[in-house]
Amino acid sequence: MFEYFPGNYVWNLAVVATLNSGGLIDEVDRACRPIREAAAQGEDAGTPDFLRAWTALTDRLVGQAEAEERAGHTRTAGQLYARATNYLCQAERMLSNSDPARLPTYRRVLELQRKAMDLKDRGRVTRVEIPYEGTTLPAYFSQAPAADDGPVPVMIHWNGLDSTKEHMYSSGHWEELAARGISCLMVDCPGSGEALRLQGLTARIDTEAWASACVDWLLTRDDVAPERIGLVGWSLGGYYAPRAAAFEKRLALVVAWGANHDWGTVQRRRLQREGERPVPHYWEHVLWVWGHTDLDEFIEFAAGVTLEGVVENITVPFLIAHGENDRQIPLSYAHRSYEQAVNSPKRDLRIFSVAEGGAEHIGLDHLSHVSAYISDWVADTFAELPKSRP
Repeated sequence: MFEYFPGNYVWNLAVVATLNSGGLIDEVDRACRPIREAAAQGEDAGTPDFLRAWTALTDRLVGQAEAEERAGHTRTAGQLYARATNYLCQAERMLSNSDPARLPTYRRVLELQRKAMDLKDRGRVTRVEIPYEGTTLPAYFSQAPAADDGPVPVMIHWNGLDSTKEHMYSSGHWEELAARGISCLMVDCPGSGEALRLQGLTARIDTEAWASACVDWLLTRDDVAPERIGLVGWSLGGYYAPRAAAFEKRLALVVAWGANHDWGTVQRRRLQREGERPVPHYWEHVLWVWGHTDLDEFIEFAAGVTLEGVVENITVPFLIAHGENDRQIPLSYAHRSYEQAVNSPKRDLRIFSVAEGGAEHIGLDHLSHVSAYISDWVADTFAELPKSRP
């Protein structure tokens, strides 16, 4: 993995994620060069410096985008807004929940993302609201061009512990699916993104609850093939998605983009500083996501965040994609999910090696490689399904 800040895994992960989600190396270097010394102070201490540097880059791009928009160059403006969103989103992800800059920064992310989609995607990607237990789950819906000719398959995409639907958008995974005739619903599920930041919706073990909400909403659309609704989750979504597919039987297939078979045990390991952590201010972030205030009580609760005794209930095709050098989630977890999913009619395990790339956590070191593989598997598997399922 490209390591701009030697010895600071968390900051390096942010840089690599940005570069592999449409960021430009010159722009990222301009933002990072002034904060090299801050990075050496540790993953937590320099996050205000990280925000200032990346906000300055965002401001510069927004100024350029506004000028291009005034000149009528809407495509160029949309591309600039999209990169600005990507940079600011990664900076926001690094902040402590208690940082007063976090919420206004995220609100600006939402504003820039809207401008990017309006100018760049011209109605193909829209903001939608999924009814959920008296409120809604914010989401972006990418309608594949093939839907102009009739209903098409759709993938629900969930994020993990610290990502947002804006990260999903910038990854371009929805574009890979669209090119294969598949629409995509990118959802801020409880405990993530806008659902957590602006609505206070925290994560829960029984993720089938929000899977059912997503499926219910998709079934109201006449551009969706009802028997071809799949689900992919990355990072902690590697727990969320298989758990949901085990109990929400209307899903036609499921993908764990990074196995997360026993997340509760990972937390106990992290207490001992075993393995890497994805964000600064880690324990504060985790408690916020799950709606807990006491760490000891949370560690006991987290033991229930496991796929042990769960994946056996998956009865649809199941892909597990994992990096050989994932420093957050052990590779052995990918094998455990695969070995226990005995009732899946098509279970596949794809390990991305260091030699080929995509070997780090959810393939962030070569995101497009992993995204293309998953998209091909999804397209092939949808094509193999019968016209109607029992």
